Amino acid sequence: MFHFKRNDKHPLAKRTFIHPGMLHSSSELNFLKEKVNAKTEPWISAWNELRESPAAQRSYKMAPQNHVARGPYNKPDIGATAFMKDGAAAYTMALQWIVLDDPTYAEKAIEIINGWSQALDSITMGDRKLLIGMAGIHYLNAAEIIKHTYKGWPEKEQKVFESMILNIWYPVIQDFQPSYNGNWDAAIGQTMLCIGIYLDRHDIFDRAYEHLLKGNSNGSIAYYFMPNGQCQESGRDQFHTQMGLGFLSAAAEIAWKQGFNLYGAYNNRLAAGYEYTAQYLSGAEVPYVQYTNYKGEKVFGPEISPKGRGKYSPIYERAYHHFHDRMGLEMPHTKEALKNSRIEGLGQSHMSWSTLMNAAYPPE
Repeated sequence: MFHFKRNDKHPLAKRTFIHPGMLHSSSELNFLKEKVNAKTEPWISAWNELRESPAAQRSYKMAPQNHVARGPYNKPDIGATAFMKDGAAAYTMALQWIVLDDPTYAEKAIEIINGWSQALDSITMGDRKLLIGMAGIHYLNAAEIIKHTYKGWPEKEQKVFESMILNIWYPVIQDFQPSYNGNWDAAIGQTMLCIGIYLDRHDIFDRAYEHLLKGNSNGSIAYYFMPNGQCQESGRDQFHTQMGLGFLSAAAEIAWKQGFNLYGAYNNRLAAGYEYTAQYLSGAEVPYVQYTNYKGEKVFGPEISPKGRGKYSPIYERAYHHFHDRMGLEMPHTKEALKNSRIEGLGQSHMSWSTLMNAAYPPE
């Protein structure tokens, strides 16, 4: 039914990881610095918003904890919000290090990463996999930038971070959560790809890649979308639908950096999902049928959900950059959505500063 040809710049059997190589390449980090220093739009406005954020201040107070627990819909919240906020702050500090060449920001990112690496013993309760999937990508992108651009992070401290990843995070997420709504495995997958890259572990990267591409899961690209772009969660609400889209586009960007084309899977199915959802959010009508998940079960109702309609999550810059700027595809509804989502700034569920890090970058 589906046809997909792998982009094999780095075939699975013979390749090395590119570093930095998660959401941002070396050339993109250089482009960021150049545009901000030249005070060019839209980057300077996005940069100014970053600089004004509480997460950007050198006085930022982290709150690492030994035990974190997140129940359904973050109730109860035992350190979970702190875990997410501190990850976003570490990433924000790493970006400031790149632009400003000020080592105090690199050291602040390291302080946050080390604080959690040294403190955290366990993550528990029902939403623990989702929590790691949403927060881990922030920590890992921060660590990837610092590790490969700054010489002041002691190796012994890096090893403690690696131990936390392998012994506390990865055992929780390694088997995904296929039967839950698709945003879960999309979130898990984006962080698992990053784990594989950071640790130079092809087995972990490949496990995430294959699962996101074609796994028996509501969160794989094979099952999250219908050919017309209707999403597995379109009948649930538009907030969670946009979560699935945002996490999958982040995963696709991470894979792209390493030479693999999740973006193009199943005839650009991810692009269709963006266009379908953005069109519906704008007030237009879209075709809808009750969704049949990967188990063959009917989920949600016979009509698309209006919950969250007109509310735009910060997920559109990355997808528009890829499909329009790199691939030359028209994405009219996604383009319109950008008018409502810009500036895509500090996030917790989604990666932060997406306008700053994706808008109008040169195609790679």
